[in-house]
Amino acid sequence: MAFKRRQRTYNPKRRLVMEIDFSAQADWQNQVSYGGNPEHKRNPGDFGLTPPSDPRPGKMLCDDTGIITRQAALSLLQKGLSAGLYSSRMGHGDYWPQNIWAVTETGLPMEAQLENPAKGTYHGYPMPEQDPFREEVLKRWEQRDAHV
Repeated sequence: MAFKRRQRTYNPKRRLVMEIDFSAQADWQNQVSYGGNPEHKRNPGDFGLTPPSDPRPGKMLCDDTGIITRQAALSLLQKGLSAGLYSSRMGHGDYWPQNIWAVTETGLPMEAQLENPAKGTYHGYPMPEQDPFREEVLKRWEQRDAHV
C-alpha cells in the first residue's frame, strides 16, 4: 500500500493589521522577545535552546537565512512591528499579535509566531516560497520602504 504525502496547507486566517495602534506598537517594540525553536536551527548559536539544535526534516532553517544570533532575530521582530507587519489576530490574552512578519536584508520574508503570550516571546522561521501570504508580506514591506 502506497502512502500519499499530505500537501502542506497554510493558515488562511493570517491577516496583516490594517489600522496600526501606534501606542501598543511602541510598547510591543520595547517588550518583545525572541525565544527560538530548536526545530528551525542547525546550529544553536546564542539562542540557548534545549536541545541545543534539533532540526526536523522538512522544516525551514533560520541558519540558511543568515539569522544566527538572538539579537538579529529580535531586531527583525522589532522592524516588523515598526513597519506594521503584524497580525490583526491577537494571541491568547489579547495583548500580543499572533504573528509578526519581516524581511531580511537579502529579501527573504520571515514569519514569527507567538509562543509565550505572558512574556511576548516569539519564534520565527522563513516563509516557504509556496506560501501565498508571502507576497502580501513582501508587498507591505516594499510599501514601508517607499514611505521611509
